[in-house]
Amino acid sequence: MPEGAAREQPANAVGAAPLLAVRDLQAWYGESHVLHGVSFDVAQGEVVTLLGRNGAGKTTTLKSIMGVVPRRVGSVAFDGVETIRLPSNRIARLGLAWCPEERGIFASLDVEENLMLPPKVRDGGLSVEQIYELFPNLAERRRSQGTKLSGGEQQMLAIGRILRTGARLLLLDEPTEGLAPVIVQQIGRTIIDLKARGFTILLVEQNFHFAAKVADRHCVMEHGRIVDVIANAELDASLPKLHRYLGV
Repeated sequence: MPEGAAREQPANAVGAAPLLAVRDLQAWYGESHVLHGVSFDVAQGEVVTLLGRNGAGKTTTLKSIMGVVPRRVGSVAFDGVETIRLPSNRIARLGLAWCPEERGIFASLDVEENLMLPPKVRDGGLSVEQIYELFPNLAERRRSQGTKLSGGEQQMLAIGRILRTGARLLLLDEPTEGLAPVIVQQIGRTIIDLKARGFTILLVEQNFHFAAKVADRHCVMEHGRIVDVIANAELDASLPKLHRYLGV
């Protein structure tokens, strides 16, 4: 796909209006220009991944959508509401939630206190008991402090915490990074379960094989741009060019 083509014709699920529409998104850290016109759509109920090598701009894209990058221009519309000039707390109240790679677990609080910490922003969130059904490990550790949790349990807690808020669009940044294969499988089952419950997910992921099992579409990033969009149904035919993009 020629550079810029994804900006002109953002891919979307057939027949579905986008829940999230990103157009010509640009972002800077100080004088460093990181995003150079990112455009893509995410439809209600989709799981879409941002794939790319380290430094491609994937995490910055999530941060820009949430309004936590100091300088950004372009358009980010969520359910028809333009958010590019809104502060991050206003964006969260619309129904977006970001689960950062570093997880942000409060070490001095136990599991249940961590789960209860974020405010509810909308109706439709999961109850604590429903979160425990998704993550039985957390139910067993509900009175354990954050410092006592394994990396996998911390990731479950970070995801579970945003499910309480009522967010409709989940932004997950590297949810499988550094986790044991059995935990990666559990996170994958959870994402599939959340999709079945009606959640929409934008996923940054380095583990291509994991992404292929959970996503509907893959947006490939290079140097702060979307350079290709590949439907999961076309993945096998697209593997040679995907390997070139990702260097795998």
